[in-house]
Amino acid sequence: MLTKEKKEEITSSTRVHASDSGSTGVQVALLTERIRQLTEHLRVHRKDHHSQRGLMKIVGRRRRLLRYLSRREPERYKALIAALGIRK
Repeated sequence: MLTKEKKEEITSSTRVHASDSGSTGVQVALLTERIRQLTEHLRVHRKDHHSQRGLMKIVGRRRRLLRYLSRREPERYKALIAALGIRK
């Protein structure tokens, strides 16, 4: 679970303008942090199939947002994936 402070830190580092809290880049960054946390949880609790299903849903949502961003704004897409380190 993301704390309020962690969420604000992620939002402030990826926002486009001062009052931005829900743009595609911010959503992808927040989902990426949740994915990292769930991945660590699943390394310890291998048989937690409910959390595994939730992880797959979050990964799918992030993938759809990234596909949208790559079609609409390819420069922002490239900058975002480089900043988050999610593509090879």
